[in-house]
Amino acid sequence: MSDLEGWEYKKIEDLALLDKEKLGEDAKKDFSFYYIDISSVSEGKLRLPFYKISFSEAPSRARKVVRRGDVLMSMVRPNLKAFAYFDHTDDDSIASTGFAVLSAKDQVDAKFVLYSILSEYVTPQIETLVVGSNYPAINLNAVRGLQVLVPSFAEQTKIAEILSTLDKAIEQTEALIAKQQRIKAGLMQDLLTRGIDEHGNLRSEQTHKFKDSSLGRIPMEWDLVPLISFASRSPDSFVNGPFGSDLLASELQVEGVPVIYIRDIRPGLYQRVSTVHVTQTKANHLAACNVHCGDILISKVGDPPCDAALYTHQERAIITQDVIRIRPSNEVEANFLCHLLNSHVGRKAVKEIIIQGTRARVSLTEFKTLKLPKPHREEQLLIADALESVAQDIQQGQICLDKLKLLKTALMQDLLSGKKRVTSLLIKTELPAL
Repeated sequence: MSDLEGWEYKKIEDLALLDKEKLGEDAKKDFSFYYIDISSVSEGKLRLPFYKISFSEAPSRARKVVRRGDVLMSMVRPNLKAFAYFDHTDDDSIASTGFAVLSAKDQVDAKFVLYSILSEYVTPQIETLVVGSNYPAINLNAVRGLQVLVPSFAEQTKIAEILSTLDKAIEQTEALIAKQQRIKAGLMQDLLTRGIDEHGNLRSEQTHKFKDSSLGRIPMEWDLVPLISFASRSPDSFVNGPFGSDLLASELQVEGVPVIYIRDIRPGLYQRVSTVHVTQTKANHLAACNVHCGDILISKVGDPPCDAALYTHQERAIITQDVIRIRPSNEVEANFLCHLLNSHVGRKAVKEIIIQGTRARVSLTEFKTLKLPKPHREEQLLIADALESVAQDIQQGQICLDKLKLLKTALMQDLLSGKKRVTSLLIKTELPAL
């Protein structure tokens, strides 16, 4: 029982039938279907394969029949959280035996079941039930015994409706970001290989002179120069952060000058998630590694490395050893250089110097020698302005997406624990008698 009125703890087997239908060995050999394996499900989303396979060519794991409204729950690591709601109408999908297929019983909302098994209450239960080391998994009986907190059917439906609405908003925002990224990629392809002429038009080989380069055809007016040529000629204009004893963990604190790590850098966006600082005195001591507004931050390590973002904050910061900082010269538009490093042109150049290991990285020395195109500053500004409007839309979309995901996490915790009730949303105003 639960202390919440109308709520009680129930096992999954009380809420759903598990593996209601299976294919037997007597299935017709030419029966064709979409085969759903563990890789088909990620972060609550199901992606059906593009083509069907026949029973005769399907793996022996293809056995579990999936119907509209079923919930797929992975029982296999590393995807124990690969759960999804199946909303396809055709009866031609078969799931791997690596899934438990949950078919909601009467007076049980299937999407409520999905959100319940994704909740913080069920996660630790799953973790304690995992068996095996080489192939960690939970078995079907363990799934049957998982406990969830269950309200009335009306509340289940309303909770599922709220969370589904958020999921839809997240999906739409992701789709919009993906569309904007495609637009930006196409624009970058044109602008960073053809440029903009004195009339504000894209160059073409029909109207302008081009030349061969190590990065392909580029306008005759452009030159390939080492990346260090984009940096100011002042000392310490192109550096990475302090190594070893220059910055000790014991010197980090909760207030002071922010410390920047690679996790704070996304392509085209500096968004600090790190929380540590150093004293003003320590930052002064590490003046060569200070960051100021207008500098460019680059991740020295990553998959791939060399994501670049412009630092636009007024307060100074310092970088760590896996971050590179470039202070652009007066001949360089910082936004242009940032876009250039994140573009296919910059990625192609970086690919040639990547050092493979546990984490792919680049050396500062080789990074400085990368050859990249350098138009005149006036053209750099035109290119940067054209790209920046699209980049701003993408950044705003990403910020919105992050907020939606945080809201969903918070709501799942509150709604599925009964901390926040939806009963007020269930009250219907009675119509007056005629």
